[in-house]
Amino acid sequence: MGSLAAVWERSAAAELSWVRPAGPVGLPVVPLVWEGRPCVALPFSQLELADTLAGGHAVFSVTDARALPEGCPAVAAAGPVRVRHDLSGDVFVGALLEQEARKHPPTRRRAGGLLARREHWWWVPRVLVALLDAVEERTLPPRSRPGDAVLVGARGRRPTVDVVTASAWPAAPGARVGLRRPDGGVPAAPDGDGYVFAHRHSPDFEQWERWHRRGVLAGRC
Repeated sequence: MGSLAAVWERSAAAELSWVRPAGPVGLPVVPLVWEGRPCVALPFSQLELADTLAGGHAVFSVTDARALPEGCPAVAAAGPVRVRHDLSGDVFVGALLEQEARKHPPTRRRAGGLLARREHWWWVPRVLVALLDAVEERTLPPRSRPGDAVLVGARGRRPTVDVVTASAWPAAPGARVGLRRPDGGVPAAPDGDGYVFAHRHSPDFEQWERWHRRGVLAGRC
């Protein structure tokens, strides 16, 4: 997982994608490193969603052109994950807090000291998700335009990820959306359930917005 690990450690924003029982899903995350492995520390407000990840596989990706280190391509790595509930926040505070505070400034205000952690007690317990092994790793075109998004597909219980773009993202039920890669290629996703999402943040991360669409992938987009 050499290239993913290097880009992950140096990036400020990333994505975690997987297949839950209801279908593919993805989240914007702060990329952290725990015991030498790429990981994320989800707040417990996302516990219900994170619980659908237990014992499964996930894709860790960095696709936002603004978040990528200079000269690095967008990259994704898929593999088995380990999920741990850090209810006390001891692991998060001891091993991950300073990393997250450097990359995500609101964390320093909420948990940068004992008083802040007592006041914002809900911010410290985390669901830790670590990538155990990169079974598949690939480079992707970066997301550089408002219409670019991460496409999550499902091959059985294993997620697939690519970067796609569209001329419009209609919200009407049943609307057909033609997808293509930003480089003009055909998206690498199997037919079946699909999920597309994108995220953008302000420089101070006080605003970090995400949008998504869910539907069925069919044919060559």
